[in-house]
Amino acid sequence: MGKFDLYKVDLKGMQQDVQKYEYLLDNQFFTNIDGEEIQKGKVKISLTVTKKVGMFSFAFNLNGTVVVPCDRCLDDLDLPIETTARLIVKFGKDYSEESDEIVVIPETEGVINLAWFLYEFVALAIPIKHVHAPGKCNKQMTTKLKKHSARSADDDDSLEMEGADDLILTDDGQDEEKTDPRWDALKGINEE
Repeated sequence: MGKFDLYKVDLKGMQQDVQKYEYLLDNQFFTNIDGEEIQKGKVKISLTVTKKVGMFSFAFNLNGTVVVPCDRCLDDLDLPIETTARLIVKFGKDYSEESDEIVVIPETEGVINLAWFLYEFVALAIPIKHVHAPGKCNKQMTTKLKKHSARSADDDDSLEMEGADDLILTDDGQDEEKTDPRWDALKGINEE
């Protein structure tokens, strides 16, 4: 038995017009699927497959928690997942994905493995930014981050001195910033 045989749905052998399935995606599932986004989690999935003329409609309800690294401190962060998804499966000659929601599987096989689809549904439910609530990040990492991102007064002075090379004195004693002559032609463009 393969790692993902549990997630196979036999559409040809479907006896009823509506079939229900339950899945639990656990740490072992996320380890086996070897996706980049999620390494751990516990997500319960309820699936209803409805047989229609020429196609099968899959309705997924996902509910649980995944563990991802915090964008700020890199410690593990538990993120709740609650979403729905749908998929339309049709029989055809060869396997193909016609769109994000429509999949064609070979009629000769009549079986679809949902493992990767389930992983993608969970991954797409994760917000782009994942950070701990204020004050919950790793204190050591937050301190190091502040130390390396904040500028002190000494840094400001050294930055001012670095910029001094770009200044030239005009005939009347005024400081004027040197510019690249290639940009001089564009200076008057806003004035027209």
